[in-house]
Amino acid sequence: MNDQPELRVGDIEREQIAQLLNQAVGEGRLTLTEYNERVGLAYAARTRGELDLVVADLPVTRPAAAHQNLPVSYEEGTGKRQWAVAVMSGAVRNGRWRVESDISALAMMGGVELDFRTAVFTSKVTTITAVAIMGGIQITVPPGVRVEVGGFSFMGGKDVNVDEDSVTPDSPTIRINGYALMGGIEIVTKNPKRKQIKD
Repeated sequence: MNDQPELRVGDIEREQIAQLLNQAVGEGRLTLTEYNERVGLAYAARTRGELDLVVADLPVTRPAAAHQNLPVSYEEGTGKRQWAVAVMSGAVRNGRWRVESDISALAMMGGVELDFRTAVFTSKVTTITAVAIMGGIQITVPPGVRVEVGGFSFMGGKDVNVDEDSVTPDSPTIRINGYALMGGIEIVTKNPKRKQIKD
């Protein structure tokens, strides 16, 4: 008799299974109703056994390690530069949005938020030119994304708090050229938000 307690899972493992379910519905293996039901079960799972049952009948490979990178989605890009401009206002990019390889973000007495946690990348390397003039720019990346930061600050600052432990040689890279002029630029790693399941 095995009295060893079953291993509990964390948010990273739940997110990995949610990504695999997203892949399965995209391939037509699950209906949207089944997808919503299983995503709910994945986020409610407390043990590895409960999580394995969610994808037991799907031909997907479950990541073996709890701290492996979350899958990153790629699509073909347009090759055009993207802009996020906030002049005495706010600009937000979050959720599932397509990320071009070159992005310019300008916050002048306003705020810009770029959230890449569930974004779709079009290139292995994304370059962001971020200019904060008496304003603020917040850049949020998921675990497993390499972040390279350059630029300078004048009467302002850059706050970089990223997770380098989850980066691998195959990780996508976000290069940030940040210029803070009496403003601030914050770059942080966070896990993706949990999806809200509708009844």
